[in-house]
This record gives sequence, C-alpha cells and structure tokens, in this order.
Amino acid sequence: MRTSSQERNTKETQIKMTLNIDGSGIGNINSGIGFFDHMLNSFAKHGNFDLGLDCKGDLNVDCHHTVEDIGIVLGTCFKEALGNKEGINRYASFVMPMDDALVLCAVDFSGRPYLNFSYDFKDERISDFDVYTVGDFETETLREFLYSVSYAAGMNLHIKIMDGANTHHIIEAIFKAMANAMRIAASKNPDREGILSTKGAL
Repeated sequence: MRTSSQERNTKETQIKMTLNIDGSGIGNINSGIGFFDHMLNSFAKHGNFDLGLDCKGDLNVDCHHTVEDIGIVLGTCFKEALGNKEGINRYASFVMPMDDALVLCAVDFSGRPYLNFSYDFKDERISDFDVYTVGDFETETLREFLYSVSYAAGMNLHIKIMDGANTHHIIEAIFKAMANAMRIAASKNPDREGILSTKGAL
C-alpha cells in the first residue's frame, strides 16, 4: 500500500491529511471552504485516491493560506507515498471535457518541480481589487495550490485551458484532469522494471 499521513501546524493553518494512492476514490474532506471541498472530493474520486483532510485555517483573513498549505501537504503526501518511484509510469497526460470547458493536464514525477499554468479568472468580484470567487473560493489562489502541489511533490505540472466560459466548469475540469493524469503517472506498470530514468533515480 502506497500511503502517507502528514500534519502541518503553523500560526495560519493546522492540517491533517491521509493519502492512499492505491485507493478506491473515497474523499473525506474538510478544508473549511465549500467549493474547495467539492474540488478535492472530485480529485479523490477521479484519481481513485483515498484522501482524508481536516484543516483549520485563518479564513477570517482570506482563503490564501488554507489553499496554499493544503497544496503543500498534498504534494508532500504524494512524494512520500510514491517512494523511490520504482515501476511507475512516471509520465501521463489527460484531456478533460466538462460541458463548455476543455482542459489538458500533463505531469512528470521527475523529482524536478515545475508549474506551467496561467489563466485570468473573472467571475464574481468580492472587493474593489481584482479578486474573484466561485462560491467561497478565491480563484487567484488556484495557482498557489497548483504551485504548492507540484513543488512539494517534486512534480512537473503543465495545465492548459483549451476552452471554457464557466469558471466553475473550468476549475473542476482542472482538478479532474490533474487527478487522472496523476493517477496514470503514479500507476505501477507491470511491463516496467526499475526506475524510468537513465540516471537510475528520480
């Protein structure tokens, strides 16, 4: 069983998370942010991961610290659960359609973190500044989450939004595409022996 259990405690957030990469798609999520819970449950379901999360964050400030720190812990869980990555596919890509949205996600569990993602969300403005939300989720924090996951996991992550008009659909397609790509990349390949690298290590 490729599993991990992590805790992160700061003055901004207190997080407990469990991950089973070889799970059955069960999510037990409490981030304190309703829309984010929905996205993480979708991530667990479509990745076939068992994911447990309990987070208490400084949501009286905003959701930035909570979203970012959950990304750090999720990436850390993947890094520990994958171990030396022997026998895994390592690479994968997935194109996810969701109504008007179409999103491509490509990943490489290379040990070299990198994020390629850029998109200007404009949904509901919550202040005089350029801050937009879907439900109680500030859309500008999505990039912070993706960055945190990729860097903590040591994962190369590319996300391209190919089409879409509805912000909810676009973000959900991102989470589902990422879940599927990470599931495939993390899967054991019975035809592969050892670690998929000429260096012999990832």
